[in-house]
Amino acid sequence: MIRRYAAANGLRVVQWFREEGISGTKELDKRPALQKLVVALHADGVKTVIVEKLDRLARDLMIQETIIGDLRKSSFELISVAEPDLCSDDPSRKLVRQVFGAIAEYERCMIVQKLRGARERIRAKTGRCEGRKPFGSRLGEKDVVARMRQLRLEGNSLARVAEVLGREGYKPRTGRRFYPANVARILARGAGQSVTHTPKT
Repeated sequence: MIRRYAAANGLRVVQWFREEGISGTKELDKRPALQKLVVALHADGVKTVIVEKLDRLARDLMIQETIIGDLRKSSFELISVAEPDLCSDDPSRKLVRQVFGAIAEYERCMIVQKLRGARERIRAKTGRCEGRKPFGSRLGEKDVVARMRQLRLEGNSLARVAEVLGREGYKPRTGRRFYPANVARILARGAGQSVTHTPKT
């Protein structure tokens, strides 16, 4: 049936996959030929799979729909010679697709809720969550902030603080040097850029 369908539709069969002595009711991880088929599809550019009947792909309706869905996500075409319309309105298949859709939507909602809950817990504990971490929270940054404060306590202007930091080898994450605005923002809000320290020789 597969050979006749391929010949009648201008398709050339390039490889056969058979589950020798393995039932189609077995779980997906116990279907070596099916796994080889998927690997081959992703490896050699073939985009079409032909089966005699869908129960050759899997006996279980849920597993059938899982395989069909995975193939379609990767833009592979699955053709069943005996059931050419895989998007049919068969009540059982339609129900399964709706169930899968509901499960996917539920999982998306749960992920959103978990992330939201995690952010709220972090915000309640630290006072913030989104955006960059406050300057001084990463390795080496506390020393920079301490040096900035020391220079300011000594009466230096923001421009002078930025100049001294550059001379001592402190650099912002982006750009070559600190500017007065960087220094003011870091000292005022604790927000800014991480730095690297390269002592001058």
